[in-house]
Amino acid sequence: MAGPERFAELARQFSAFGAVKRELGRALPHDCPPGSTAVLTLLGRHGEMRMSRLAELLAVDMSVTSRQVAHLAERGWIDRSPDPADKRSRILRLTPAGEAKLQQIFESTTRMLSDRLGDWSENDIDELIRLLTRLRARFGDCRSPHPPHTSEPTPVHPHK
Repeated sequence: MAGPERFAELARQFSAFGAVKRELGRALPHDCPPGSTAVLTLLGRHGEMRMSRLAELLAVDMSVTSRQVAHLAERGWIDRSPDPADKRSRILRLTPAGEAKLQQIFESTTRMLSDRLGDWSENDIDELIRLLTRLRARFGDCRSPHPPHTSEPTPVHPHK
């Protein structure tokens, strides 16, 4: 097991990782901030769902989810329709325009990662994916299609 000094260094690296997230955020289209991108990504990965499920996957309050959904619906990227099982609930799904926006986001992010990590070996990239997937699973990321504490990699593409 690693000693406390290694975990302290890891904590410093996590703190510095904000710069990576900010740079990735700059690759997003100006009309689709990170919160909206997360909604599109989850709908692309999981398919249609109720707003309550989306809030759970985002790990945010329903009021935050409602604002993000409204932003996306105004742009025509998602559709909100009554849930046939419960008319008080809404089912959210990507529209063709939303699928196109998600593809644009995916291509832009992929280009940025390719630019920044293009000199890394395929093995290095695979190892980073494996370790990040494992780390995310340890923290119980409910967005992952795998149960906690697995080390199976999550496919890296926009719709699954």
